[in-house]
Amino acid sequence: MQAQRFAIINGDDFGFSEGVNQAIIKAHKEGVLTSTSLMVSADAAKEAVTLAKANPNLAVGLHLVLICGRSVLPPEQISHLVDKQGNFSNSPFFAGLRYQFVKEAHQELRQEIRAQLEKYRSTGLPLSHVDGHLHLHIHPVVLRILVDLAAEFDIKVIRLPSEELGMTLRVNRSNLLTKLVWSGVFGRLRRYGEKLLESQGISFTQRVYGLLQTGGITEEYLLGLIPQIQANLVEIYSHPAMPAAGFSTRRCANANANGELETGEAELAALLSRQVREALQSNGFEITNHHLLSQRTTYSSFLLHEVQSHWF
Repeated sequence: MQAQRFAIINGDDFGFSEGVNQAIIKAHKEGVLTSTSLMVSADAAKEAVTLAKANPNLAVGLHLVLICGRSVLPPEQISHLVDKQGNFSNSPFFAGLRYQFVKEAHQELRQEIRAQLEKYRSTGLPLSHVDGHLHLHIHPVVLRILVDLAAEFDIKVIRLPSEELGMTLRVNRSNLLTKLVWSGVFGRLRRYGEKLLESQGISFTQRVYGLLQTGGITEEYLLGLIPQIQANLVEIYSHPAMPAAGFSTRRCANANANGELETGEAELAALLSRQVREALQSNGFEITNHHLLSQRTTYSSFLLHEVQSHWF
């Protein structure tokens, strides 16, 4: 009997801007996108919530922002995390060091993470999952806080990036050094996260694709990637965008807005591609999301079996 295969197609940065919101809804209505992650403190978060409620089949989770964005709490309350305007650092490296080694930052992180979860809960949207901007949510200090708050906020799924380096390189060898470094760093973080989440009964998918090819989840890339996938429960995420007046398209203060828009439009085109949909279907994947999977009585036992059988 052929194993069931599930693919969750997620759009990150929901609420970042009007253009990102429009792209995510378009990809959901017309393409393969089934899920998205909301930045509750972003410029267009209110519009995103309204759009989500108008599209109830779109699963929505929290995109925790602890880098390249604004806090929910006032800056004077979390002065070790943000500047006087309430902006987090734009450097994942320096933010990560501060979160690890500055004792005062630990309690402030707990307060800000709780505030973002509370703001999400105030939207009235069911919480599909939790992930994070630039994956700061899998920083060991941050992940432990999320696990501590999981029962209170009904966190059932947390994203743990995990993709095979060789598979990515067979499709695209650009930015080779970055891919090598990220594969090593995030591989170790994934192994730590697996043990922690499993011990607390929090779910995660077998594989998550998007990190090593960030900004380049194009139609060509997906058509090369999908036939290689061996896991039966996967997430593919990207950052679709389209032009819209009045909102910046930059995810970080030092980012190139035109470049991000160009890659966002290419990633939107991939999500709308008929060939990508056919590739998923021909390789046995049912396109779904965490909400739909949770309604299956066999989901928990399926997830446990599949994760254990692909342990690394």
